[in-house]
Amino acid sequence: MRRVILIVLDSVGAGALPDADAYGDAGADTLGNTADAVGGLHLPHMAALGLGNLHTIRGVPPAAAPAARHTRLAETSAGKDTVTGHWELAGLISDTPFTTFTDGFPPEITDAFCERIGRKILGNFAASGTEILDRLGAKHRATGRPIVYTSADSVFQVAAHTETVPLDTLYRWCEIARELLDPHRVARVIARPFVGEPGAWQRTYDRKDFAMAPPAPTVLDRIAAAGLPVVGVGKIEDIFSGSGITESHHTEGNDDGMRKTRALMDRVDGGLIFVNLVDFDMVYGHRRDPAGYARSLAEADAFLPTLLEGCRDDDLLLLTADHGCDPTFTAHTDHTREYVPLLAWGRRVPGGPVPTQETFAAVAATVASWLGIPWDGPGESIV
Repeated sequence: MRRVILIVLDSVGAGALPDADAYGDAGADTLGNTADAVGGLHLPHMAALGLGNLHTIRGVPPAAAPAARHTRLAETSAGKDTVTGHWELAGLISDTPFTTFTDGFPPEITDAFCERIGRKILGNFAASGTEILDRLGAKHRATGRPIVYTSADSVFQVAAHTETVPLDTLYRWCEIARELLDPHRVARVIARPFVGEPGAWQRTYDRKDFAMAPPAPTVLDRIAAAGLPVVGVGKIEDIFSGSGITESHHTEGNDDGMRKTRALMDRVDGGLIFVNLVDFDMVYGHRRDPAGYARSLAEADAFLPTLLEGCRDDDLLLLTADHGCDPTFTAHTDHTREYVPLLAWGRRVPGGPVPTQETFAAVAATVASWLGIPWDGPGESIV
Protein backbone atom coordinates (compact mmCIF):
# COMPACT_ATOMS: atom_id res chain seq x y z
CA MET A 1 0.00 0.00 0.00
CA ARG A 2 1.13 3.53 -0.66
CA ARG A 3 1.93 5.73 2.30
CA VAL A 4 2.25 9.45 3.06
CA ILE A 5 4.36 10.89 5.87
CA LEU A 6 3.06 14.42 6.41
CA ILE A 7 5.15 16.54 8.77
CA VAL A 8 3.95 19.95 9.92
CA LEU A 9 6.85 22.13 11.06
CA ASP A 10 4.58 24.12 13.37
CA SER A 11 4.80 27.86 12.57
CA VAL A 12 7.63 27.68 9.99
CA GLY A 13 6.19 30.38 7.72
CA ALA A 14 7.77 31.56 4.46
CA GLY A 15 6.90 35.23 4.07
CA ALA A 16 3.94 37.53 4.71
CA LEU A 17 0.75 36.91 2.76
CA PRO A 18 -0.67 39.83 0.75
CA ASP A 19 -3.34 40.37 3.43
CA ALA A 20 -0.89 40.18 6.37
CA ASP A 21 -1.35 43.86 7.16
CA ALA A 22 -5.02 43.21 8.01
CA TYR A 23 -3.75 40.90 10.76
CA GLY A 24 -1.08 43.30 12.01
CA ASP A 25 1.64 41.15 10.43
CA ALA A 26 3.09 43.21 7.58
CA GLY A 27 6.76 42.32 7.12
CA ALA A 28 6.53 38.97 8.93
CA ASP A 29 8.79 36.26 7.51
CA THR A 30 9.57 33.44 9.91
CA LEU A 31 12.25 31.72 7.83
CA GLY A 32 13.70 34.83 6.21
CA ASN A 33 13.82 37.06 9.29
CA THR A 34 15.08 34.27 11.55
CA ALA A 35 17.91 33.61 9.10
CA ASP A 36 18.84 37.28 8.97
CA ALA A 37 18.73 37.59 12.77
CA VAL A 38 21.24 34.76 13.33
CA GLY A 39 23.51 35.40 10.36
CA GLY A 40 22.10 32.55 8.28
CA LEU A 41 20.45 29.17 8.80
CA HIS A 42 22.26 25.84 8.40
CA LEU A 43 19.75 23.50 6.73
CA PRO A 44 21.72 21.52 4.14
CA HIS A 45 19.22 18.67 3.79
CA MET A 46 16.15 20.89 3.40
CA ALA A 47 18.20 23.00 1.00
CA ALA A 48 18.89 19.91 -1.12
CA LEU A 49 15.13 19.29 -1.31
CA GLY A 50 14.52 22.83 -2.55
CA LEU A 51 13.73 24.99 0.48
CA GLY A 52 16.03 27.75 -0.77
CA ASN A 53 14.39 27.57 -4.19
CA LEU A 54 10.94 28.47 -2.91
CA HIS A 55 11.95 31.40 -0.69
CA THR A 56 14.95 33.64 -0.07
CA ILE A 57 16.61 32.42 3.14
CA ARG A 58 20.09 33.54 4.18
CA GLY A 59 22.36 30.51 4.45
CA VAL A 60 19.98 28.28 2.47
CA PRO A 61 20.96 28.65 -1.19
CA PRO A 62 18.82 27.43 -4.09
CA ALA A 63 19.70 23.88 -5.12
CA ALA A 64 20.91 23.38 -8.68
CA ALA A 65 18.85 20.19 -8.94
CA PRO A 66 16.34 20.16 -6.06
CA ALA A 67 15.32 16.65 -5.04
CA ALA A 68 11.72 17.55 -4.10
CA ARG A 69 8.75 19.23 -5.66
CA HIS A 70 8.69 22.61 -3.94
CA THR A 71 6.29 25.53 -3.66
CA ARG A 72 4.64 27.93 -1.25
CA LEU A 73 1.02 27.70 -0.13
CA ALA A 74 -1.26 30.66 0.57
CA GLU A 75 -3.88 30.41 3.29
CA THR A 76 -7.44 30.85 2.02
CA SER A 77 -9.15 30.54 5.39
CA ALA A 78 -9.87 33.52 7.60
CA GLY A 79 -7.40 33.41 10.49
CA LYS A 80 -3.88 32.41 11.37
CA ASP A 81 -4.34 29.93 14.19
CA THR A 82 -3.30 26.30 14.56
CA VAL A 83 -6.73 24.77 14.06
CA THR A 84 -7.55 26.85 10.99
CA GLY A 85 -4.19 26.03 9.42
CA HIS A 86 -4.35 22.29 10.06
CA TRP A 87 -7.97 22.03 8.96
CA GLU A 88 -7.11 23.75 5.67
CA LEU A 89 -4.11 21.44 5.17
CA ALA A 90 -6.63 18.61 5.51
CA GLY A 91 -8.98 20.18 2.95
CA LEU A 92 -11.41 22.14 5.15
CA ILE A 93 -11.48 25.89 4.47
CA SER A 94 -12.86 28.14 7.22
CA ASP A 95 -14.67 31.15 5.77
CA THR A 96 -15.58 32.57 9.18
CA PRO A 97 -12.79 33.22 11.69
CA PHE A 98 -12.99 31.75 15.15
CA THR A 99 -14.00 34.15 17.92
CA THR A 100 -11.26 35.91 19.87
CA PHE A 101 -11.52 37.55 23.29
CA THR A 102 -8.37 39.66 23.44
CA ASP A 103 -9.82 41.80 26.26
CA GLY A 104 -10.69 38.74 28.34
CA PHE A 105 -13.71 36.47 28.47
CA PRO A 106 -17.09 37.93 29.47
CA PRO A 107 -18.84 37.04 32.75
CA GLU A 108 -21.33 34.77 30.97
CA ILE A 109 -18.38 32.48 30.20
CA THR A 110 -16.19 32.92 33.28
CA ASP A 111 -19.04 32.77 35.79
CA ALA A 112 -20.36 29.57 34.27
CA PHE A 113 -16.85 28.08 34.24
CA CYS A 114 -16.22 28.99 37.89
CA GLU A 115 -19.55 27.53 38.95
CA ARG A 116 -18.86 24.27 37.13
CA ILE A 117 -15.33 23.79 38.53
CA GLY A 118 -16.23 25.01 42.03
CA ARG A 119 -13.63 27.75 42.39
CA LYS A 120 -12.70 31.20 41.11
CA ILE A 121 -10.06 31.90 38.48
CA LEU A 122 -7.02 34.16 38.16
CA GLY A 123 -6.06 36.24 35.17
CA ASN A 124 -8.60 36.39 32.35
CA PHE A 125 -6.58 38.57 30.01
CA ALA A 126 -4.31 38.21 27.00
CA ALA A 127 -0.72 37.30 27.85
CA SER A 128 2.18 35.11 26.85
CA GLY A 129 2.48 31.80 28.66
CA THR A 130 5.71 32.68 30.43
CA GLU A 131 4.65 36.22 31.37
CA ILE A 132 1.44 35.15 33.05
CA LEU A 133 3.20 32.51 35.14
CA ASP A 134 5.64 35.15 36.39
CA ARG A 135 2.70 37.35 37.34
CA LEU A 136 0.29 34.81 38.80
CA GLY A 137 2.14 31.55 39.40
CA ALA A 138 2.78 32.16 43.10
CA LYS A 139 -0.79 33.31 43.75
CA HIS A 140 -2.09 30.20 41.98
CA ARG A 141 0.06 28.02 44.22
CA ALA A 142 -1.26 29.79 47.30
CA THR A 143 -4.96 29.73 46.35
CA GLY A 144 -5.41 26.74 44.03
CA ARG A 145 -7.30 28.98 41.60
CA PRO A 146 -6.51 28.15 37.94
CA ILE A 147 -4.92 30.76 35.71
CA VAL A 148 -7.08 31.54 32.67
CA TYR A 149 -5.64 33.56 29.79
CA THR A 150 -5.91 34.06 26.06
CA SER A 151 -4.03 35.69 23.16
CA ALA A 152 -4.76 37.18 19.75
CA ASP A 153 -5.70 33.62 18.75
CA SER A 154 -8.99 31.95 19.56
CA VAL A 155 -7.85 30.15 22.71
CA PHE A 156 -9.02 29.65 26.28
CA GLN A 157 -5.90 28.54 28.15
CA VAL A 158 -5.95 27.08 31.65
CA ALA A 159 -2.64 26.89 33.52
CA ALA A 160 -2.14 24.95 36.74
CA HIS A 161 0.84 23.66 38.70
CA THR A 162 0.90 19.87 38.72
CA GLU A 163 1.46 19.78 42.50
CA THR A 164 -1.52 22.09 43.06
CA VAL A 165 -3.98 20.67 40.54
CA PRO A 166 -3.67 17.04 39.38
CA LEU A 167 -3.46 16.57 35.63
CA ASP A 168 -6.74 14.66 35.41
CA THR A 169 -8.48 17.53 37.22
CA LEU A 170 -6.97 20.11 34.87
CA TYR A 171 -8.07 18.07 31.86
CA ARG A 172 -11.58 17.72 33.29
CA TRP A 173 -11.78 21.50 33.78
CA CYS A 174 -10.74 21.97 30.15
CA GLU A 175 -13.43 19.55 28.99
CA ILE A 176 -15.96 21.68 30.88
CA ALA A 177 -14.59 24.81 29.22
CA ARG A 178 -14.79 23.13 25.81
CA GLU A 179 -18.47 22.40 26.35
CA LEU A 180 -19.16 25.99 27.43
CA LEU A 181 -17.21 27.55 24.58
CA ASP A 182 -18.56 25.58 21.61
CA PRO A 183 -21.50 28.01 21.15
CA HIS A 184 -19.00 30.91 21.15
CA ARG A 185 -16.81 29.34 18.41
CA VAL A 186 -13.59 29.40 20.40
CA ALA A 187 -11.13 27.22 18.47
CA ARG A 188 -9.19 25.65 21.31
CA VAL A 189 -9.15 25.12 25.03
CA ILE A 190 -5.57 24.38 26.07
CA ALA A 191 -4.49 22.73 29.31
CA ARG A 192 -1.17 24.29 30.33
CA PRO A 193 0.35 22.30 33.21
CA PHE A 194 3.55 23.67 34.70
CA VAL A 195 6.09 22.89 37.41
CA GLY A 196 8.79 24.75 39.32
CA GLU A 197 8.94 27.67 41.69
CA PRO A 198 8.79 31.48 41.36
CA GLY A 199 11.47 32.64 38.98
CA ALA A 200 11.85 29.14 37.54
CA TRP A 201 8.44 28.09 36.26
CA GLN A 202 8.49 25.55 33.43
CA ARG A 203 5.59 24.38 31.27
CA THR A 204 5.47 20.63 30.67
CA TYR A 205 4.74 18.47 27.62
CA ASP A 206 1.56 17.27 29.31
CA ARG A 207 -0.16 20.15 27.54
CA LYS A 208 -3.41 19.02 25.91
CA ASP A 209 -5.54 20.80 23.30
CA PHE A 210 -9.34 20.50 23.25
CA ALA A 211 -10.38 21.76 19.81
CA MET A 212 -13.77 22.25 18.25
CA ALA A 213 -14.73 19.29 16.10
CA PRO A 214 -14.35 19.92 12.35
CA PRO A 215 -17.77 20.92 10.96
CA ALA A 216 -17.33 18.79 7.83
CA PRO A 217 -15.30 15.74 6.77
CA THR A 218 -11.63 16.21 5.94
CA VAL A 219 -9.24 14.10 3.90
CA LEU A 220 -8.47 12.26 7.15
CA ASP A 221 -12.06 11.02 7.30
CA ARG A 222 -11.89 9.98 3.64
CA ILE A 223 -8.71 7.97 4.23
CA ALA A 224 -10.05 6.29 7.36
CA ALA A 225 -13.33 5.46 5.60
CA ALA A 226 -11.30 3.70 2.91
CA GLY A 227 -9.93 1.39 5.61
CA LEU A 228 -6.45 2.91 5.71
CA PRO A 229 -4.60 3.97 8.87
CA VAL A 230 -4.48 7.65 9.85
CA VAL A 231 -1.86 7.89 12.58
CA GLY A 232 -1.53 11.18 14.45
CA VAL A 233 1.78 12.12 16.08
CA GLY A 234 1.91 15.02 18.53
CA LYS A 235 -1.19 17.19 18.90
CA ILE A 236 -2.84 16.08 15.62
CA GLU A 237 -5.58 14.10 17.38
CA ASP A 238 -6.36 17.10 19.60
CA ILE A 239 -6.54 19.54 16.66
CA PHE A 240 -9.06 17.37 14.82
CA SER A 241 -10.92 16.35 17.99
CA GLY A 242 -10.19 12.74 17.04
CA SER A 243 -12.11 12.96 13.75
CA GLY A 244 -10.58 10.69 11.13
CA ILE A 245 -7.75 9.56 13.42
CA THR A 246 -7.32 5.80 13.82
CA GLU A 247 -4.27 5.86 16.12
CA SER A 248 -2.52 8.59 18.10
CA HIS A 249 0.85 9.09 19.81
CA HIS A 250 1.68 11.82 22.33
CA THR A 251 5.09 13.45 22.03
CA GLU A 252 7.41 15.42 24.27
CA GLY A 253 9.08 17.83 21.87
CA ASN A 254 10.43 17.74 18.35
CA ASP A 255 13.13 15.13 18.92
CA ASP A 256 10.64 12.72 20.47
CA GLY A 257 8.18 13.40 17.65
CA MET A 258 10.75 12.69 14.92
CA ARG A 259 11.96 9.49 16.60
CA LYS A 260 8.41 8.21 17.07
CA THR A 261 7.67 9.02 13.44
CA ARG A 262 10.68 7.02 12.30
CA ALA A 263 9.61 4.07 14.47
CA LEU A 264 6.08 4.21 13.05
CA MET A 265 7.50 4.06 9.52
CA ASP A 266 8.76 0.57 10.37
CA ARG A 267 5.33 -0.56 11.53
CA VAL A 268 2.56 1.29 9.69
CA ASP A 269 2.22 -0.29 6.25
CA GLY A 270 0.03 2.25 4.45
CA GLY A 271 -2.19 5.30 4.76
CA LEU A 272 -1.15 8.53 6.45
CA ILE A 273 1.29 9.30 9.25
CA PHE A 274 0.41 12.90 10.21
CA VAL A 275 2.95 14.64 12.44
CA ASN A 276 3.07 17.98 14.26
CA LEU A 277 6.43 19.22 15.54
CA VAL A 278 5.41 21.90 18.02
CA ASP A 279 8.66 23.22 19.49
CA PHE A 280 9.30 25.80 16.76
CA ASP A 281 6.06 27.53 17.73
CA MET A 282 5.61 26.79 21.43
CA VAL A 283 9.17 27.00 22.69
CA TYR A 284 10.78 29.56 20.37
CA GLY A 285 8.28 31.41 18.17
CA HIS A 286 5.93 32.77 20.81
CA ARG A 287 8.87 33.49 23.09
CA ARG A 288 10.52 35.50 20.30
CA ASP A 289 13.76 33.54 20.43
CA PRO A 290 15.33 33.55 16.94
CA ALA A 291 18.52 31.80 18.07
CA GLY A 292 16.51 28.95 19.59
CA TYR A 293 14.27 28.82 16.53
CA ALA A 294 17.31 28.53 14.24
CA ARG A 295 18.82 25.82 16.43
CA SER A 296 15.57 23.85 16.42
CA LEU A 297 15.38 24.05 12.63
CA ALA A 298 18.95 22.77 12.37
CA GLU A 299 18.14 19.84 14.66
CA ALA A 300 15.14 18.87 12.53
CA ASP A 301 17.24 19.19 9.38
CA ALA A 302 19.92 16.92 10.87
CA PHE A 303 17.28 14.22 11.49
CA LEU A 304 15.81 14.48 8.01
CA PRO A 305 18.17 11.92 6.38
CA THR A 306 16.99 9.34 8.92
CA LEU A 307 13.42 9.89 7.76
CA LEU A 308 14.37 9.78 4.09
CA GLU A 309 16.30 6.54 4.57
CA GLY A 310 13.20 5.00 6.17
CA CYS A 311 11.01 5.77 3.17
CA ARG A 312 9.98 2.97 0.85
CA ASP A 313 9.83 3.28 -2.92
CA ASP A 314 6.10 4.03 -2.81
CA ASP A 315 6.24 6.58 0.03
CA LEU A 316 5.63 10.32 -0.22
CA LEU A 317 7.20 12.60 2.41
CA LEU A 318 5.64 16.06 2.78
CA LEU A 319 7.15 18.91 4.81
CA THR A 320 4.96 21.96 5.38
CA ALA A 321 3.64 24.31 8.09
CA ASP A 322 0.33 25.62 9.44
CA HIS A 323 1.04 29.36 9.86
CA GLY A 324 3.96 31.59 10.81
CA CYS A 325 5.28 32.72 14.20
CA ASP A 326 8.13 35.06 13.32
CA PRO A 327 10.46 35.08 16.37
CA THR A 328 11.82 38.49 15.36
CA PHE A 329 8.40 40.17 15.19
CA THR A 330 7.99 42.83 17.86
CA ALA A 331 4.43 44.11 17.32
CA HIS A 332 3.05 41.12 19.25
CA THR A 333 3.97 37.58 20.34
CA ASP A 334 1.26 35.74 18.44
CA HIS A 335 1.16 33.82 15.16
CA THR A 336 1.90 35.64 11.91
CA ARG A 337 -0.12 35.46 8.69
CA GLU A 338 2.28 33.90 6.16
CA TYR A 339 2.74 31.62 3.23
CA VAL A 340 3.98 28.16 4.22
CA PRO A 341 6.52 25.99 2.38
CA LEU A 342 5.66 22.64 0.85
CA LEU A 343 8.36 20.11 -0.01
CA ALA A 344 7.18 16.82 -1.56
CA TRP A 345 9.81 14.09 -1.79
CA GLY A 346 9.59 10.50 -2.96
CA ARG A 347 11.87 8.05 -4.73
CA ARG A 348 9.42 8.08 -7.66
CA VAL A 349 8.70 11.83 -7.57
CA PRO A 350 10.87 14.06 -9.76
CA GLY A 351 12.02 17.28 -8.12
CA GLY A 352 11.26 20.71 -9.46
CA PRO A 353 9.31 23.92 -8.92
CA VAL A 354 5.53 24.14 -8.69
CA PRO A 355 3.64 27.46 -8.97
CA THR A 356 2.49 29.01 -5.70
CA GLN A 357 -0.74 27.31 -4.60
CA GLU A 358 -3.75 29.39 -3.61
CA THR A 359 -4.69 27.20 -0.64
CA PHE A 360 -3.11 24.99 2.01
CA ALA A 361 -5.62 22.38 0.79
CA ALA A 362 -3.12 21.48 -1.93
CA VAL A 363 -1.77 19.17 0.78
CA ALA A 364 -5.10 17.35 1.13
CA ALA A 365 -5.36 16.96 -2.63
CA THR A 366 -1.78 15.69 -2.85
CA VAL A 367 -2.31 13.15 -0.05
CA ALA A 368 -5.56 11.91 -1.57
CA SER A 369 -4.02 11.61 -5.03
CA TRP A 370 -1.01 9.65 -3.77
CA LEU A 371 -3.17 7.25 -1.76
CA GLY A 372 -5.73 6.81 -4.54
CA ILE A 373 -8.55 8.36 -2.48
CA PRO A 374 -11.26 10.24 -4.43
CA TRP A 375 -11.06 13.96 -3.65
CA ASP A 376 -13.58 16.59 -4.75
CA GLY A 377 -12.53 19.20 -2.19
CA PRO A 378 -10.37 22.31 -2.68
CA GLY A 379 -6.76 22.27 -3.79
CA GLU A 380 -4.78 20.48 -6.49
CA SER A 381 -2.17 17.76 -6.13
CA ILE A 382 1.40 18.88 -6.75
CA VAL A 383 2.68 15.37 -7.60
